[in-house]
Amino acid sequence: MPSSARQPPPAPPEAAADVRRLGLRLQAQKGPVVDAMAETMAREIADLLTTDPVLRDMLWASVESNVTTIFYGLASGVPISRLQPPSAAVEYARRLAQRGIPPNSLIRAYHMGQNDMVNLFYGTVEEMGLSHDLTIAVLRHATALVYSYIDWISQYVFDVYERERSLWLGTAGDIRSALIHGMLRDPRSTAHTFETQTGYRLDQFHLGAVVWTNSEREITPATLDSVTSDLTRAVGPAAGPPIVTAVDQQTRWAWVPLGARPPRLDTESLRTSLTLPAGLRLGLGLPAADAIGFRRSHEQAIAAYEVATMSHSPTSSIVGFGDRGIALTSLVAGNLDSTRAWVGEALGALADDTENAAVLRKTLRTFFATGESHLRTANQLHLHRNTIKYRVDKALGAHQGHDRLDIAIALQICEFLGPAVLRHELP
Repeated sequence: MPSSARQPPPAPPEAAADVRRLGLRLQAQKGPVVDAMAETMAREIADLLTTDPVLRDMLWASVESNVTTIFYGLASGVPISRLQPPSAAVEYARRLAQRGIPPNSLIRAYHMGQNDMVNLFYGTVEEMGLSHDLTIAVLRHATALVYSYIDWISQYVFDVYERERSLWLGTAGDIRSALIHGMLRDPRSTAHTFETQTGYRLDQFHLGAVVWTNSEREITPATLDSVTSDLTRAVGPAAGPPIVTAVDQQTRWAWVPLGARPPRLDTESLRTSLTLPAGLRLGLGLPAADAIGFRRSHEQAIAAYEVATMSHSPTSSIVGFGDRGIALTSLVAGNLDSTRAWVGEALGALADDTENAAVLRKTLRTFFATGESHLRTANQLHLHRNTIKYRVDKALGAHQGHDRLDIAIALQICEFLGPAVLRHELP
């Protein structure tokens, strides 16, 4: 593993001073720079395009940590050779290795980021109004520093990826895992081989589950696996032991066999009867039958997981696809731009990301959920009936002629996706 970055030749004092000025200017616009870079990578690199909010957040964190390190190096004049690998970038490389995402996608992302960074230099240096010769000197030194950093960090994270991948294949890349992934790709053609080699019967109902941790503290594999055993006992009676595969160090996919007559799945009761270890969460599909049901219940569990891991999602530690709003939200979350536009059209001013609009949204959402009863809404929100009537009239006043079902759906989407679909004031 490369120990440190190669330090390029020193710049003339005047150019070095302006490189530090360049770094300070760039630090002031770090947020938009990070967003633009990460969005480009997620869009242009197929293997990094994902609906998994955890992986998306890790991509953003990796980009931010690298951009922060580069800008700090430019602004402070600290030699590139003294910089440390950003922990978020290292952790992202590990997670990609655990998920089996090809390493060339990771390296391509670094080269793409390098190109974006150099293009950013051109415009920013031009704004600084330097002489022609000084402009060339500043650009030459700044781009040399970035090249040196990218050359070093891309080798570093590649080595991290390779070591983690080798370790992961030794612990989780077994025949059972391959059979499960084969079943998810093509349930019909692989069913017989799957049953023969795993001993798990497909001619029954299955409950798909995702177990994951959102905790930064160490969670052992045994703790993750114990949740599946506890779930099997809680939903019982099961028709046999569950089948489990590790997806990465913090995530497990599982299926609980339910036999020919599945018990009624009530996630609200599960939240009472099933106590999860601190930091662990559980996403559940709905019971579904046979080989196709094996995949479908898993898809539903993944959808519940994706909604639960979105920023601002008001979900509990156990989230079911059948819970109110989860299925709908999972369907619209895949295209946030279109969803945001539609929510704005359906709700108008109620879609604004303001405290007043939030109060009206909550009141109207509760009003619809209680069968449009002012009294029940007042009791649920602990407010006077007249206050509820005033708020409901105000919220609906600008929506005469709008379909109430559209309004109710849009309100539910806002509840789960929050700022991601709300309208923000322009700076």
